[in-house]
Formats: sequence, structure tokens, C-alpha cells
Amino acid sequence: MNINKAKENLKEIGFLELDTPKDLDYVKEILKLKKEKNAVILAHYYQEPAIQDIADFVGDSLQLSYKANEVDADLIVFAGVHFMAETAKILNPNKKVVLPDLNAGCSLAESCEAKDLQAFKDKHPDHLVITYVNTSAEVKAISDICCTSSNAKKIVDSVPLDQPIIFAPDRNLGAWIKKETGRDMLLWDGACVVHEAFSIDKLLKTYNVHPDAKIIAHPESEDHILKTAAYIGSTSGLINYAKTNPAKEFIVATEAGILHEMQKEVPDKKLIPAPAVEDNSCACSECPYMKLNNMKKLYLCMKYELPEIQVPDDIQKKALIPIQRMLEISAK
Repeated sequence: MNINKAKENLKEIGFLELDTPKDLDYVKEILKLKKEKNAVILAHYYQEPAIQDIADFVGDSLQLSYKANEVDADLIVFAGVHFMAETAKILNPNKKVVLPDLNAGCSLAESCEAKDLQAFKDKHPDHLVITYVNTSAEVKAISDICCTSSNAKKIVDSVPLDQPIIFAPDRNLGAWIKKETGRDMLLWDGACVVHEAFSIDKLLKTYNVHPDAKIIAHPESEDHILKTAAYIGSTSGLINYAKTNPAKEFIVATEAGILHEMQKEVPDKKLIPAPAVEDNSCACSECPYMKLNNMKKLYLCMKYELPEIQVPDDIQKKALIPIQRMLEISAK
């Protein structure tokens, strides 16, 4: 199949499912393409281990936002989910940004549509809107400031005490920030299916088996999970805690993909994924969207530079403002 025909097919199917030789060395070919195309690969901690290992940078949403703002490359390959690649495009409107699978969405982003948030804003016109980066470009475009789990507390603390706030879309992160800051915020009723999948009963049973373990949790988790945690923090925060805390065992309540990078940082420690309500192959909580990406799709999207992320100019300019405000406040 010639490249033009392949591109047309890719546009039709919306994601990369072309055949490749069975003996293709994806690592070798991806590294070759990266050099040829002056490409940079950004990967989230929740990606499969092979993608994390070949990426130029692996991080959480805030770290990846910084990197997307700094990269000197013609092609940004974002191994993550759609809103992350969109954020990279907003920060780099003149660069080409591609995502291995356009179906890699986000349950949290899908829980908050721009038209619904706008209607909510209209009912509370005096409120400043802080939105988690796990949102669409259209939602960012009607926000005042963005935040991540790494900097949400700092962002909220930067707002004057007499300024009422709408926090969207994660109700669990918002509730935790309310406790941490004492602010009375209006919370959007959204949630991440991954972080709401943890079983408190199974978690306590796991802890009984490992009584010396520290439970560490992402703030997108439900309150009954957070109450058991010795530490609550972002993806990168969880890794740093495991590195600096003297404990030898950790029960980790976030997406299981984090364990790959975390284990590299603490090779002498035991990491136990917090158990999910539903039984599955790993008895842990995994993001089905994050796991849509794989090495084959990464290779194909670099080869054909598709699927490409596009953000309309008017939306890009408006969405850039709250992202830049977030980065400026975080840098202080």
C-alpha cells in the first residue's frame, strides 16, 4: 500500500490498525523514525512498559505540559490520551502533534462537556472556573485557570479568599482540595473510572497481609480510599514518596501503569497494586483508554504522521490562556 492510500485509510478508520511485518523490530524502527523526522516521544506513566522505555520523556500531566512547552522538535508524538495530545497542540500550534490511537479518550474528560459547563457558569457568573487538565480543548477555552493533581492545591491557594470557585470536573480531587485548602468550592460531578474502581474491602484485606506497607493514593480516588492512605499525591508525587520513604512495601492506589517507572526508582522495594472491585487479569485498576496505545500503533503513527491532533485557532488561543496561567503559577 502506498503512503497516500494508507493515509486515506487512516483518516477513514480514525486509528492505526494497518498490517506490519511479523518480525518488525518496533524499537529499531521507531528510533530510526524519531531521528529522521526530528520527533520527540512524550509518554504518560500509565502507558505500557515498552512505550515508557522508548519515550524521550515519561511523566504525569504537569510534567508533560512543561515538556510540551519546551520541546524543540518538528513532530510531537504523544503516547497518552486525547486531552494530553490536545494540550500539547495548544501549547505548540505550529508543530505537528500525533496520537497513536484517536480512540484513547478519558472518562473524566467525557464527564464534562463545554456546553454543560458553560450553562453551569452562566448560573454562577461571579465564580472563577478552575478545570483539571483532564478536559477537552473546548472546556479549557471557557476556563480561567487549569490545574493538575500535582498543582491543584497551589492553584486554588493562588486565588483570593473572597473569590468563589467552580472546580471541574473531578469531584474526588475537588473534595480533597476543599479539605486541604478550606475553600468552599462548587464541584462538578465527574470522576475517573480507574480511580473509582478500587475496592475498600480488598484494599483492607491486602493491607492485613502486608501490615508494614504504606498505602499511597492518587487524589482522584474516592474518600474512603484516601482515608486509608499514608500519602495522597499526584502520579509523580507517589513515585517521589516511594523513593524517599524508608518503608519497604507500598500499596499503590492509582493506575497500575505507574508501577513500571516506580519499580525502576525503587528496585529494592515491593510495590503492590491496590485491588479493583472487578476481577481482571492483574487484579488492579487499569485505564482501558491508556492501554489502547501500543508499540505497533506508535510506529505507524510516526511513519504516517497520523492521526494528527487538530485544534481550531479560536479554541487554541482561548485554551492557551488558562494553561499558561497554570504554568506560571506552578513555576513560582
